[in-house]
Amino acid sequence: MRLSNYRFGSVSVDGVPYTEDIQVLPDGTVKGWWRQEGHRVFPDDLRDALAANPELVIIGTGHSGRVQVAEETKVLLAEKGIELLALKTAEAVEAFNELSPKRRACVLLHLTC
Repeated sequence: MRLSNYRFGSVSVDGVPYTEDIQVLPDGTVKGWWRQEGHRVFPDDLRDALAANPELVIIGTGHSGRVQVAEETKVLLAEKGIELLALKTAEAVEAFNELSPKRRACVLLHLTC
């Protein structure tokens, strides 16, 4: 599973372009990613990712990093022993490509802002 061609509003997963926010699960499943509040990530927003039993959750916070991870989300992940990386989306794409071959990782990407 490889992410590429990220630019504001678009990313490719194994060569397939996506223009809406997505999540990529460890088994390669790609799903849309909607949050209860557009620019904040709450525990419920990670439902699919958590069901995949990851070691690592990478959140792409947008082109300029506008998305914020709520404190209760950080606490939940820490309690479950799941590492969190919240990075601007371009950096999240790079991190996923580097880390996912070595670890059970999910990436959730906000493609704009």
